[in-house]
Amino acid sequence: MKISFDLDDTLIAKNKFRLERSNLFQKLFGIENIREGTVNLFKELKSQKHQIYIYTTSYRSKLRIKCMFYSYGVSVDYIINQQKHLSKIKKENFCCSKFPPMFNIDIHIDDSLGVELEGQKYGFRTIVISETDENWTQTILNKI
Repeated sequence: MKISFDLDDTLIAKNKFRLERSNLFQKLFGIENIREGTVNLFKELKSQKHQIYIYTTSYRSKLRIKCMFYSYGVSVDYIINQQKHLSKIKKENFCCSKFPPMFNIDIHIDDSLGVELEGQKYGFRTIVISETDENWTQTILNKI
């Protein structure tokens, strides 16, 4: 299964949830901290043969995102940033903040209730994760 994750306020946030421990390399190069549990979750999903996508409306470069996760010892299979989303959705003449089916994604994980509403409206599966959910990784694994 192809599973996509949002970045901002889902996997990356300052002072909203606990973060993975950062190393000296990450500190020196200003690599963003990711949510505690992300590394183990991604490893578990990979061991179950799922593909991990990042689907973000941020303008971070694909290289920056790929390097960020690589610095934590995990890889992502595909990255959709705002530039990629806009170029693809314009061709479809369609308006939606995120549209995972356009990239053959089976389920999208986000913090936004708006994305969940778009999923209901346009027929794609979402899992909404709260910043206060201490067991967010188990929530995801249970729903997958």
